[in-house]
Amino acid sequence: MKRAGNLIERITNIDNLYLAFYKAQRGKSGKEEALKYRENLHENIKMLQSQIHAGKVDVGNYHYFTIFDPKVRLICAAAFSERVLHHALMNVCHSYFEKNMIFDTYATRVNKGIYKALEKVGKGMKQYQYVAKLDVRKYFDHISHEILKSKLQRIFKDKTLLNILDQIIDSYSLERGYGLPIGNLTSQYFANFYLSSIDHDAKEVLRIPIYIRYMDDILLFANEKNILQKNVKDLEQKMKKKLRLSLKPILIHHCSKGISFLGYQLFPNKILLHRNSKKRFLQKMKQYNQKLKNQQWSEKEYQNHITPLLAFVKKAYTKILRKKYCEL
Repeated sequence: MKRAGNLIERITNIDNLYLAFYKAQRGKSGKEEALKYRENLHENIKMLQSQIHAGKVDVGNYHYFTIFDPKVRLICAAAFSERVLHHALMNVCHSYFEKNMIFDTYATRVNKGIYKALEKVGKGMKQYQYVAKLDVRKYFDHISHEILKSKLQRIFKDKTLLNILDQIIDSYSLERGYGLPIGNLTSQYFANFYLSSIDHDAKEVLRIPIYIRYMDDILLFANEKNILQKNVKDLEQKMKKKLRLSLKPILIHHCSKGISFLGYQLFPNKILLHRNSKKRFLQKMKQYNQKLKNQQWSEKEYQNHITPLLAFVKKAYTKILRKKYCEL
C-alpha cells in the first residue's frame, strides 16, 4: 500500500484546527480547561499550528484517575490542548488508518461498534458449530512503542507527522518502551491499528470464514474443533512473534453452550445480559436515580446518561429486569 505524505498542510489548515477544537470541547464546554482555552481561542489555535509545523508539540500533561467499571483501569486524561491536537491529527489521518482495517474490526469506527459486532456474532453462532474467544492480556499496557512506530512508518511517510506521533507515543509508558494511555483519542486509533496485521493474517492467510475483533477481544468460528484449535494456535504464535503480546486462557465452546462477549452472553437464538453487566446496570440505575432525586443532575443530564445504558440492556432479553427497575 502506498504511504501517505504531505499531510501536515492539511492538519495545520486553520479550518481543521478549529474543527478539532469544537470536537475536543464536546461534552466539556463548561469545564474550566475548555473555557480557558476558548478565552484566547485564536491565539491558542495559531500556537498549535506553529507547533505542528515545527514538529514539536507539548504532550504528556496527563491527569490520572482510576475507574472500576467493569474492571479497574487507570485512565489518563490529556490536557485540553492535547485533545485539540489529537483531533486535528485524526481528522486527517482517520481515513489512512481505515484503509488498513478489515471489515470485521468493530471498535472505535464509524458505522461499526458493539451492536454491529453482535449482529455478525449472531450469524456465526447460527452457521458454525464451534466458537473460540481470544483476549489479549493487559493489551494497552503491552503495546510495544518500537513495533507501533514501525507500523506507522508503513502507512505515513511525512517525517514531521511521524515525529509528532512518536512524541505522543513516548509521552507515556507503563514500563520502558511499552504501553499506551487509556483515554487518549490517539490511543484508540493506535491500539486498533496495532492488531490489524493479525486481522489480515486471520482472513487472508488462515482464511477464517467468520472472524470478529472488538479492540483486543476476538471471536472466530469453525465447524470442526480441531480446525479452530489450529487457527487459535497460529494466531497466538503470530501475536507473540510479531507483536510481543500474550493471550489470556483461550475459550473454545460449542456454540449451543454460548459465549460471553462485550458484556453479553450470546447463544445461537438469544442474547442474555452477562451477570456482571446486570450487576453494573443495577448499580448505575441506583446511582443515576439518586443523582436525579438529589438534584445533582437535571432531567437532561439524567436522560443523557440513562439512554445509552438502556440501549445496552435492551439488546439482551431484559424485559423483566427493565420493568422492575425502570418501569419501562
